[in-house]
Amino acid sequence: MIATGSDEHSEGIARRVGQLIVDTAHNAPRSTQVAIGPSEIGDVCERKLTYKLLDWPTVDQGDPIASVIGTGMHSWMEDAFRARQSKLPDGRDRYKIESRVTVRTGPTPASTITGSADLFDRLTGTNLDWKLTGVSSLDKYRRQGPHAAYHAQAHLYGMGQANAGEDVKRVAIVFIGRHHELRVHVWSEPYREDVARAALQRLDRITARAMSTDFEAEPHRWAEVPTDEKAACRFCPWLRSGSTDLATGCPGVGSTRPGASLSALIA
Repeated sequence: MIATGSDEHSEGIARRVGQLIVDTAHNAPRSTQVAIGPSEIGDVCERKLTYKLLDWPTVDQGDPIASVIGTGMHSWMEDAFRARQSKLPDGRDRYKIESRVTVRTGPTPASTITGSADLFDRLTGTNLDWKLTGVSSLDKYRRQGPHAAYHAQAHLYGMGQANAGEDVKRVAIVFIGRHHELRVHVWSEPYREDVARAALQRLDRITARAMSTDFEAEPHRWAEVPTDEKAACRFCPWLRSGSTDLATGCPGVGSTRPGASLSALIA
């Protein structure tokens, strides 16, 4: 956090406001959850997922401002679609907005996967997820499509909607650029249950290794847990620059990486 002011009094206000933002963001429900959610399952870094699964002590909770802005945007979109709610011929609401879905019910709480789906459009059978992103990232997604975590997340939420009895035909990610002018890019493809199942199987494999390894007694075994050159290390709460002890943090891999028109959907 960087807090400055034009004088000593102003700087004190800046520090207090900044700390309020940090403390509130880091104690919000999305920040304090321990269970793995649909947005994390497809993360390319197995080491990060293992830290998360074991609730391993973090190095730094990170700068929350992007998350704060994103949460505000989600709330704004929720209000916008509620204001445009309509009924289908069968009497159901067209839009399911910010609905809780269960991707999988497991034998233990840790193996049960749930999440909050941003929007499901029953008229088109499309599950949509909002992503507020920088313009350069938006352009990258426009050229290359979503990265692995977003791709898996889209189909996992599709599975959650299918489990809730919805007729899921497509999944979509709506990228909204943070810019001085509105930029929206929508990636979409037919819903594929196999993509969601493959992501869950990978998570189960990572979980089995995490649960069968005593990392506290044998911290050197963290080296057996792979990371990935495409990992978004810059945003990882377990990133410790220069670390040689993976039990206290990961040095990272040097990477900072982390359809239909919107107007038609809200008509």
